[in-house]
Amino acid sequence: MAGPGVEMAAADGRGRGEFRGEFRASHADREQVIGTLKAAFVEGMLSKDEFDQRVGQAFGSRTCAELAVLTADLRVEPVAARSPELARPRGERPVLRPGPVLAAATALYASVWAFAVVPPWPLDSEGDPPRGIILLVFSTTLIYLFVLAIAVGNMIADRIQKRADGRPPRRPVPGESGQ
Repeated sequence: MAGPGVEMAAADGRGRGEFRGEFRASHADREQVIGTLKAAFVEGMLSKDEFDQRVGQAFGSRTCAELAVLTADLRVEPVAARSPELARPRGERPVLRPGPVLAAATALYASVWAFAVVPPWPLDSEGDPPRGIILLVFSTTLIYLFVLAIAVGNMIADRIQKRADGRPPRRPVPGESGQ
């Protein structure tokens, strides 16, 4: 039975052929090799046929030595092991998602409305709430509409930019539009 040192060495790629070669391959070993093959295919290091052939061999491999042969000529780490910064080209800004901003703005706006409507505020002689509460509701409504306009504008600009980059627009799936 292999000790934890052997398992850890195999996990980061050391000792794959000579030390662990005679041991039976586990499902995790096969999945790690398949992940490496996927990364190599995505990077163009393997053709589709070669990828399919090596994945089939990985499923049929019984020992770690057989698995090591499948990735011996590939110098790539599995996609899951990569940091998220590597997925974005250097110098390019991260993509900003408007969803969390809209959710936070909506929650804040709803809480201000709850604050203004729920408590029993002392009314003035004409039966109106205090001017501060009216000003609070009015100003948060304007700020909310401003944030909403910026977020929706950002989504529209992102979609236009994706189409200008040569990516085809998303086509609806038949039956999706409800026609």
